[in-house]
Amino acid sequence: MVASAVYLYIIIGLIAFFVVSFTLFIRRLLINSSVKSNQSVEIEKKLDKIIELLEKDKNS
Repeated sequence: MVASAVYLYIIIGLIAFFVVSFTLFIRRLLINSSVKSNQSVEIEKKLDKIIELLEKDKNS
């Protein structure tokens, strides 16, 4: 009887640990994708600026 209660607590603990770990994993994925998206936007702006400067230089 005591052993079955211990096993039940272990299983509940493992399930809770899985839920917390999975939640943190998904959160980290969302944060990383947001950072990569922001970096891509910044790179695109810089490339547009470079292209603009090259076109001005070409026309001059």
